[in-house]
Amino acid sequence: MARIVGFFPRLDLAMQPRHLALTLAVALAACGAPPPDSGTPAPAVPVQAAPAPAPDAVADAAFGTLSAKALDAWMRLSPVGATQTGDHRFDTALDDLSAAGRKDALDANRALLAELSAIPTGKLSRENQVDAAILRNALESSLWNSEVMQDWAWNPQVYNDLAGGAIYGLMAREFAPLPERIAAATARMEKIPALFAQARENLDPARVPKIHAETVAKQNRGILSIVATFITPHLGELPGEQAERTRAAIAGLEKAVAEHQQWLEGTLVPNAQGDFRIGAEKYDQKLKFALSSSLSRAEIRQRAEAEMKRVRETMYGIAQSVLKDRPGAPEMPAQPTTEQQQAAIEAALELAYADHPARDAVVEDAKASLKVATDFVRAKDLVTLADSPVDVILMPEFQRGVAVAYCDSPGPLDKNLKTFYAISPIPEDWSDAQAESFLREYNGKMIHLLSIHEGIPGHYLEGWHSAKFPSVLRGVLRSGLFAEGWAVYTERMMQEQGYLDNDPLFHLVQLKFYLRTIANALLDQGVHVDGWSREQAMQLMTRDAFQQESEAAGKWTRAQLTSAQLPTYFVGAQEHFDLREAMQKKLGDKFDLKAYHDQVLSFGAPPVRYVRALMLDESIH
Repeated sequence: MARIVGFFPRLDLAMQPRHLALTLAVALAACGAPPPDSGTPAPAVPVQAAPAPAPDAVADAAFGTLSAKALDAWMRLSPVGATQTGDHRFDTALDDLSAAGRKDALDANRALLAELSAIPTGKLSRENQVDAAILRNALESSLWNSEVMQDWAWNPQVYNDLAGGAIYGLMAREFAPLPERIAAATARMEKIPALFAQARENLDPARVPKIHAETVAKQNRGILSIVATFITPHLGELPGEQAERTRAAIAGLEKAVAEHQQWLEGTLVPNAQGDFRIGAEKYDQKLKFALSSSLSRAEIRQRAEAEMKRVRETMYGIAQSVLKDRPGAPEMPAQPTTEQQQAAIEAALELAYADHPARDAVVEDAKASLKVATDFVRAKDLVTLADSPVDVILMPEFQRGVAVAYCDSPGPLDKNLKTFYAISPIPEDWSDAQAESFLREYNGKMIHLLSIHEGIPGHYLEGWHSAKFPSVLRGVLRSGLFAEGWAVYTERMMQEQGYLDNDPLFHLVQLKFYLRTIANALLDQGVHVDGWSREQAMQLMTRDAFQQESEAAGKWTRAQLTSAQLPTYFVGAQEHFDLREAMQKKLGDKFDLKAYHDQVLSFGAPPVRYVRALMLDESIH
């Protein structure tokens, strides 16, 4: 998954958008030349201009002014997000989630929405029509979240992510000299006790789900590991007065974390009584904001169930091939029963599970597989490669407990800084049996798929391409649906292109990974709308989608902690598959895969429906 930490006016993804000032837009437009081995960018697939009236210069100018106002307002309201965007004007400040701070955000977004409604968006240029639609969705979702969902009143993760992200965003990347970043982190450490106090003031234990309270109670101390990793070892390098202030700030933070931990364990966890299920009405509205898709909840389920059936049938065919003539192979008739299909696929997957990394070697295997994937993309010339660095790292402690891996790209204004492909380590307190279950799931071939999804040609590469688009607003409100859908699309595309020498077991595991995407969509609405029990959820994941117990248990936790994010993988992938098919049909023999990929990635990652509209001259609505 793609991940960005911060608190912003948007619901898309578990990741939150980055914000930056429009006055700095020229920095986004700058595009460095690719390195010698990255391949020459293929020419864009030619498309005709949309049959629409000429843009109105006055309307476009008004929208540009409004975009600048919105972006600047969001930066002031969310300094943590501004840092991660690459706008460092507010590096010493912290988001204000007090009643007054929330009112300021509500007032600002209401005023911005009123101004947007006054602009004749139908007269804008096509690119600005896309941005106007994205902006409206962001503003409406922000208002709905503040007034209806009210995360600030029941979700302690909001505060945990802000506290950890406030320090991590300053220290993880070298965007400025170390003393400057530590000085900013010191100022924020001095403000974090007030943020914790806001959490204790705002959160109503009767509304907080137990799973949210317990998860944050486990994560809370993780912020101290960020300080210990990035700041404490460098105290001796600071001038005396600065070092003294930073030591005092660390001591104050340690005291605040301990006090907050006591409240979490002594008050919040014992009294947390909220329902993690958000119900049909809220779910459907949140899904609409998160996806910006024409697919309804019912249509998503129908398509997912059909895909589940199709993929399992394909996996059975592979199982018949790889198990043929093997001693002890299960019965594999041409028309199997459900049990025969299940047994054959499970037996074939056992062949893949046998090759997995050691307990302490997952990160090293991820690094190696990322290189293999990069070399394959380069050799096949599938898409223009990035010229910015990526590091495979252990996931920071304060971010563990939701996903096994994520991609954390630098802010659009932080040029040539590293992207982090983060992997959560196997917990030290896990038994050998738990670790073995995890490693069977994340076997050698699955690690390759993880590196494709999070790295190349998935999130890391997509983020690099998207950051070059000149619309600052679009860079800020980057679509999670586009990003997750692209990453899933690349898994299938790499297999189709013959990755790992057309290894049938890789194909089998790729389809299993895709089953996870399908199951995500079914699981999310099953949990939050249909009231699925843990047993129902585990049945879907472990039997229908062949997940290991540890993976399924972790996803059950994630399904409780999040809503309307898990479907982004499936819905986004479907829209990417549909778009490629439409372009192949339109261009016929002139279709070129690299040119197609480069063009799809050239629009700055808006929702896929808008990429389709721009590429196929369809209406933007």
